[in-house]
Amino acid sequence: MDKKAVLAIVLSIGVLVLYQYFVVPKQTPAPAGQTSRATVSNVPATQTPTSMATAPAAVLPKGAAPVPEHIITIETDQYVARFSTVGGVPDYWMLKKYKGDTKETKNQNVVILSTAGTPPPLAVGLTSDFDTSHLNFSYTGGDLKLGKNNPEGTLTFEYSTGQAFIKRTYTFHNGQYRVDLKDEVKGFPMYNITLGPDFGIYSRQGGRGVHVGPLLLSGTNRIEVTPKKLDNTTVSYTEDVKWIAQEDKYFCAALLPKSRMDEAQAFMQNGNPIITFKTKNPSVEEFALYAGPKSEGKLAALGSGLQYIVDYGFFSIISRPIFWLLKLINSGVGNYGWSIILLTILIRIPFLPIVAKGQKSMKKLQMVQPMMNEIRQKYKKDPQRMQRETMELYKKHKVNPMGGCLPMLLQIPVFFALYKVLLISIELRGAPFALWITDLSLKDPYYVLPIIMGITMFIQQKMTPTSAANPAQQKLMLFMPVIFTFMFLNFASGLVLYWLVNNLLSITQQAYINRKVTV
Repeated sequence: MDKKAVLAIVLSIGVLVLYQYFVVPKQTPAPAGQTSRATVSNVPATQTPTSMATAPAAVLPKGAAPVPEHIITIETDQYVARFSTVGGVPDYWMLKKYKGDTKETKNQNVVILSTAGTPPPLAVGLTSDFDTSHLNFSYTGGDLKLGKNNPEGTLTFEYSTGQAFIKRTYTFHNGQYRVDLKDEVKGFPMYNITLGPDFGIYSRQGGRGVHVGPLLLSGTNRIEVTPKKLDNTTVSYTEDVKWIAQEDKYFCAALLPKSRMDEAQAFMQNGNPIITFKTKNPSVEEFALYAGPKSEGKLAALGSGLQYIVDYGFFSIISRPIFWLLKLINSGVGNYGWSIILLTILIRIPFLPIVAKGQKSMKKLQMVQPMMNEIRQKYKKDPQRMQRETMELYKKHKVNPMGGCLPMLLQIPVFFALYKVLLISIELRGAPFALWITDLSLKDPYYVLPIIMGITMFIQQKMTPTSAANPAQQKLMLFMPVIFTFMFLNFASGLVLYWLVNNLLSITQQAYINRKVTV
């Protein structure tokens, strides 16, 4: 393969890297075995969809009753949460096992709800104004601290008028991020419940390619909600909505109904995108609430395809088994850095015969280059004869001019699949390797790994046989390691480690091929 082909592939990789880095993926592959599709309709934000246009039978007071607010604290081994009697909703949620990811926050616990917000999380009401969120509820129970001896606890809120009644029961489980929620209501012709604008979000600095905000799974479609999609419109999803959620890069809060809801809606409120569940004529509405890390295993345990909150993008069909293998290796090694090195070697093994064949073809192509130059010179006025003679030369010496392309092309999907795994997997968040690499999900703070990677890429390129004689092409190709080094400066150090080890394996194999191959 000549320099033009190599340059084309290298530039293609660069384009794909930049695409993955700068373009936010819109959907991920849907859960297996599901085939339905979402039905979406748009109505002005000030109107209620016709399917939900039912005159309310109850009128809730506009102002809160003059009853002092009480705060109830719930603590498990996973989180600390506070609930307010105003609205019967949480106003604080802190995760005990996760710390901040900056110098200023590395000793502070992750908080995925710092204030209740407007509307507050889990607020309910007759309309999208969530008109119970300002009412003072009575409550049964008190502060809870769950543990081995008391693994489960409940907290109940009640509110009633002459026309409407709501009884809300939270059930907490030690050792889990799941909370069971049960609303028993009377006098509500319409029932609305929301996650609010902030619940589940630790940081809004997700970076390129990472969605932050509301999303849902409708049928088989993972749908990310953004202000641009909403504008001044209410978007309604009426088919098989399995869950609604709020997410950032590593954390989320999700609401999974235990019975079918009539629809989900997304709209702008107070400058924030809001997502809700709606249903007519409610009596008993039950949900599973998840508030914690975006860990596939924990999410999958709740069912309904909740694990698809973790978005691996276009290459998810490769990312998921790669991540499964990485976790399996790490369960024995105990260090994700060394696990990435072992994973790179294991991934390389199936490619060894293909890579070897490509490298042999490149070496032979270089060795027959003088004969090819003679043919070009001899038949420069007869292009057809030149082509026939060149093909005969290839056939005689068993040379495949494109043989060196295939190994690189086959490894591109693996590269991007691993890139996405290292970008968003919470298991890699804060995972140390050695020395100065204390977080494989972040860039190398001293840029040592990217520089070493660039050096190995330069060595690999110098060792790789080529048929190009154009000095300009050769100089351009020698400049490519510099370009890639700068591209990798801000990549996750775990990804740079993978590419570095892959380069070292290629150098080793190329050195062996260069010694063994003859024409």
